[in-house]
Amino acid sequence: MAPQYAPSLRSRLAPLLLIVQTGFIIIAALCFETKETNKLDRKPFLHFYPEFQDVNVMVILGFGFLCTFPLRYGFSGSGFNLLVAVIATQWALILNGIDSWYSTKIIRIDLKSIIKAELCAVSALISIGSVLGKTNPVQLTLIALLEVTGFVLNEWLLQTLLKVRPPNSIMLLHVFGALFGLMLTWILYRDGSKQGFEKEKFDKKSGLFSMLGVVFLWMFWPSFNSVLVVDDRTRLEAVCSTYLALAISAVTAAALAVLSSPRGKLNLIQMQSCILAGGAAVGVSVSVVQQPWEAMALGFTAAILSTLGYRYLKSHLLIAFECHDTCAALSTHGLPGLLGWLAQLVLQIKYCDDHTVAVRFAVFHICTLFTTVSLSLSMGTLTAFLLKWKFWRPPQNKKCFDDQAFWEVFTHKSQRKKNIRNNNIHFYSANLMFCVLQFPNLVVRK
Repeated sequence: MAPQYAPSLRSRLAPLLLIVQTGFIIIAALCFETKETNKLDRKPFLHFYPEFQDVNVMVILGFGFLCTFPLRYGFSGSGFNLLVAVIATQWALILNGIDSWYSTKIIRIDLKSIIKAELCAVSALISIGSVLGKTNPVQLTLIALLEVTGFVLNEWLLQTLLKVRPPNSIMLLHVFGALFGLMLTWILYRDGSKQGFEKEKFDKKSGLFSMLGVVFLWMFWPSFNSVLVVDDRTRLEAVCSTYLALAISAVTAAALAVLSSPRGKLNLIQMQSCILAGGAAVGVSVSVVQQPWEAMALGFTAAILSTLGYRYLKSHLLIAFECHDTCAALSTHGLPGLLGWLAQLVLQIKYCDDHTVAVRFAVFHICTLFTTVSLSLSMGTLTAFLLKWKFWRPPQNKKCFDDQAFWEVFTHKSQRKKNIRNNNIHFYSANLMFCVLQFPNLVVRK
């Protein structure tokens, strides 16, 4: 069955990628300019480069390995994650530089702009987790382009109309990506999802690789939350708060996994979704979390919400609303992100002495969430209806969660047949060579 999918990729994926990349190169040739490095820029470069590498590890290795838990979807989980990440980052660089282009006709590129673009790309990586295994790379490319467009538009609206600071607007990527992915999986629902896909399962090896992605994300999440913070003191608070929230989330996730299991054992996939909940919650509220106990309480609550969401909300969405959220993005990112938004509102009002200022902040903060939710749902709906077009040739149900639909996969059986065939060739070749070498001796004897 695999060969019939090759023309789909050849006639759609290759032209789409070549056209998109050619367009990016043309725009870069006309508009991009690398910021000059001098003595004044030396310190920012040394300051940003380690965190730039940390974010790279999270985006490529962390999210890449995290998507490899399906048994026969390892190539696609890691490979498509890299494809979406690099396309989304390039597109975000262009969109983020439009304001600069209007004023100077130049889009300046430096480490900070690349980091900001990668953070925008993370929203797309969160969304593709909701439709993991049920889409082809052509659809994932379109998701990357359209979602980054919507997220950058949302960021511009928040910063322009509501005067939200850049770190706070960008960190809403958890809420935006989760709700965007929820609309995708709702509209692109497949018949038979309630019974489960044949290849939607994991074993020891795939679970281990997926846990490796969680470890990468857990280790580098403090840099992810603090990379855009300007003040050194606030940056230190962000790093410490993120670490404490992640630590509490890991402990709480282990405890709740045992309590919620019918056999009283740890569930690896469930823990992977809940261990990172504290980092997402603190990331949204990082500007107001100052005390260690606040971060620890936030991580504890986020882990509980994520566990309950994975255990009950995921199945309820599938049965009642026909939303098959593969990676439980709503529980891993959406609910903790909403918790972080609520914590930011409560803590900001707590630290504010002026009642009028507190009320004004509450109104603007609610408008921030309303704008993000509305734009994510609308853009997700628009993207889903576009992807529903049969022209993109989505994989059949029996080919979902299967690398063979898109990759050249050599199984043990095919490799064994190939080895036997090679051995036979070597045997006959050796015999033929022996006969050729012995032919003169036979002639002389006669």
